[in-house]
Amino acid sequence: MKNIIFIIGSLRKQSFNRQLAKIAEHILADRLSITYLEFEDVPLMNQDLETSVPTAVSRVRQQILNADGIWIFTPEYNFSYPGLLKNLFDWLSRPMDMSNFANPSAVVGKKITVSGAGGKNQTASCRAKLNELLEFIKMDVMKEPQTGIALGVEAWTKGEFHLTDEQMAQLKEQAEQFVKFTEL
Repeated sequence: MKNIIFIIGSLRKQSFNRQLAKIAEHILADRLSITYLEFEDVPLMNQDLETSVPTAVSRVRQQILNADGIWIFTPEYNFSYPGLLKNLFDWLSRPMDMSNFANPSAVVGKKITVSGAGGKNQTASCRAKLNELLEFIKMDVMKEPQTGIALGVEAWTKGEFHLTDEQMAQLKEQAEQFVKFTEL
């Protein structure tokens, strides 16, 4: 069974994107092994730390190396992706052996897709910019289909949401395509 890591672009435990990831996990439960990357202890990127890589960075690199695919669920902050994702991928994109910059990073060639729940923009700007970053660091990005969810007023006031039939169909289609994508 393929090992897929879900990355949540929000630290909030009951974030809308964590809720969306749980729905995707349920869709994929019988076909993929799903784990969540816990990375809140990864320090801010600092080249002074690269000679003695922090334990948290080593741990997430190893988890990424062991994964067959990665699925990001992220909110959109100011028409872009959250800084915590940028920081994570700054660390993950660095060569694992700093004495040899030709040495690959933990993410080169990794299969990845992106979804997001947020405002009326349906995280479109965030996903576009994040796709650009992921391609730049040489990840294998599944750009289509990607799911963007516009949260209604009820979600923002109650802290939870329910997918419409159309949104559920979009998420299921992305899940189906991602399963096929990881098998290539």
